[in-house]
Amino acid sequence: MTAPVFVVEEVPAGPQFVLDGPEGRHAVSVKRLNPGEAVVLTDGRGGWAEAVVEAVEGKDRLAVSVSATGREPEPEVRITVVQALPKGDRGEVAVETMTETGVDAIVPWQASRCITQWRGDRGAKSLAKWRNTAREAGKQSRRVRFPEVAEAVTTKQVAALLADADLAVVLHEDRDHPSGALATADLPAAGSIVLVVGPEGGVSPEELALFAEAGARPLRLGPSVLRTSTAGTAAAAVLLARTGRWS
Repeated sequence: MTAPVFVVEEVPAGPQFVLDGPEGRHAVSVKRLNPGEAVVLTDGRGGWAEAVVEAVEGKDRLAVSVSATGREPEPEVRITVVQALPKGDRGEVAVETMTETGVDAIVPWQASRCITQWRGDRGAKSLAKWRNTAREAGKQSRRVRFPEVAEAVTTKQVAALLADADLAVVLHEDRDHPSGALATADLPAAGSIVLVVGPEGGVSPEELALFAEAGARPLRLGPSVLRTSTAGTAAAAVLLARTGRWS
């Protein structure tokens, strides 16, 4: 089993380090780590340190010795998923599974057909939940570079993201639409892919037209119609396999 991951503000440069606070409490009281067990410390931005537990102090402090440090390079092909806001807790489900799969950035989108509305305090709380979910899923999946979760964007802001991408894709929910398939589309060898996942009601014709003007292609994922909370994860898996990041 791979070593558990804990988040630190800065990856330790020296040979000795004390993990405390909420992460230390999780290591001691939840994971119940003991001397001699391996851990990985990360800043969530690509930096990492391999370490071994030297001593457990109280209920929330872990003394470790660092054996190696490094930095995971940025991926050659960066995958951003623009996720329309789902209902209920399906947004956190989408963020969790996309993080585990390996996406690099997640952008919440207030599409015209979204039932959920992020406004005021509710919007701030929802964004905080998405970001915390990405952090926890990053740890669980043993990542050292967690996905960025951006502020919620408008349709015009999505179009701007698509215009700057090396490949811009809108997943089309109609399996009979004459658009091409994501599994056979030409992919860039390097650069950025921006993938738009619409709401349960679909991307509106006006949004599709605006995205097309920005250079986005409507592509099908497969013969079945997925929910908005799972489509991004399935599409990301296709892209990660085809770009060689899973090889």
